[in-house]
Formats: sequence, structure tokens, C-alpha cells
Amino acid sequence: MAQAEVAALADADARENYQVMLRFRARLLEAPTLEAFYAGLFQNDVAVPPDFIHHTVQVILRSLLDGTSDAFVVRAAEIFFRRQRISVQEGAIMAADDGTVQMHAQTGGFGNLGRLLRETQSLPREIDLDVLNTENAARYFEDSERHDTVLQLNTGRPGCSALCRVIERWLVHFHGVRTTVTPVREIPDEEWLWHVGLDAEATTLLNEVYRGATVEEERMRRVVGLFRVDFRDPAVLRSEMAGSPVFLGLAAAADGTLRMKPQNLLTNLPLAPRL
Repeated sequence: MAQAEVAALADADARENYQVMLRFRARLLEAPTLEAFYAGLFQNDVAVPPDFIHHTVQVILRSLLDGTSDAFVVRAAEIFFRRQRISVQEGAIMAADDGTVQMHAQTGGFGNLGRLLRETQSLPREIDLDVLNTENAARYFEDSERHDTVLQLNTGRPGCSALCRVIERWLVHFHGVRTTVTPVREIPDEEWLWHVGLDAEATTLLNEVYRGATVEEERMRRVVGLFRVDFRDPAVLRSEMAGSPVFLGLAAAADGTLRMKPQNLLTNLPLAPRL
């Protein structure tokens, strides 16, 4: 659709929506690759609807993980582009797809019929989603677009290890640097030189702790995971960071949701300038 056609639309909201889409399309076509387009979004002041950004990440990860048969890795990758709902059950940190949780809460998973049944109190309000494990992992690929599996993120569990592997692949793909990402229970003071929050809550929380501020226990309980990143080639880091690890954090917001910002791994690492 040409700009003249957009301008001729009678509905103001429709005109604005088309203009947003056309700007997005034009910028996408200007970029040499999808990755370059995505990275460029955070180097310039460009207004792009968040959903467009999330779908771009999804497409990149689909290509990056093409051929992967590990259901835990593919499910962990969903955290990069889909909002999660975090809950703690008997010490187990569970991540469920927030959109799926909301849909089940409203319709019991039965669409408009479920919404009608909910209005008549005919559906239970509890949400029962399968936790991904080694027994049901093969079934994940049968209908992964349903986003109806729960991933346990505790240290030592396959879901946590899978998230580490996805972060490693992301760093290789965008920066060409090889790393080892491992979960940690705390950040040692003597090694804490640099951190990156992988979401807004974790960024704020880690900044406060690093500065020595007292953080309420309730907020600390929202931490979903801490990770240590070791760079296999120290030369890729700034000279003052060479040989030192970088720490990452994930934390849920006050409402229990987690919206990861994978772009923080593009813009906030202490990498040495490339010649």
C-alpha cells in the first residue's frame, strides 16, 4: 500500500496502524539481514511496536535452533520472546507462558465456549499445564505453538541448563564470541565487576545490590536465576575486564510476570571494540 493510499483512509486509527507497519517494513527491507535489522533497533531511536520486536526475535531463534531436537532448549528459547508467568511451588521455580495462562483463566482452554462456561461457573479456576520433563519431552514438538508446557528453572534442572545453552548460542550468533554460561546461587563480591539484567526488574535489582542498597526480601524472592558468563577468549573483553566473568540476572515483576529483554545481551556487554 502506497503512502497516498494510506492518507486516503477515512479511519484515523487505520491510517496510523498502516503507517507504523509501512515504517517497519521499509526499515526491515533496508537492512542486509534480519539480525542487522534487529540489532539496529537498539542503536537508533526507532519506534517499533513491542510485538514486532518479539516476533523478530522468534524468527531469529527459529533459524538459530533449526534442527534442534532438545525440547528443553526450544522451550527455553520461548522465554526470549514470550512473556512468562512465574510461580514457586514447593521450592520449584516454574515458568508458564503468560498468554496461555490468561487464556485458560478466561476460557479454560476452550475458546468462546469456555468463556461461556466460565460465566456460568461450569469450569474450574485452577489451571493444569504439563511440566516439561524427560518423559513428555518428545511430545513437545507435536504442537509447540500451543505454548502449554511449563519449564522448571531451578539450578540443576534441564530447563535451567537449556536456558544457558540458548544464551550461549545467542552470544555466538550476534557477537561471534564463545562462552560458557552456568547458573550460580549468588554473585561473589570479589568477582562482581560487571552485570547485565536480562529484564527490567533484574536490571534495577542488580544495580541496587551492586551499589550496596538494602533490597527487600520480597523483591529478592522474585529472582528467577543468576548466571555466570565466562568468555573462552579473554581478548574479546575490554582490557579491564579480561579474564573476568560477567553475571546475568532474571527476575519476575511484582505481578509475577517475566519479560526477558534479549537485546540487553547485544548492547550491555563489556566487549572490546572490533578493529
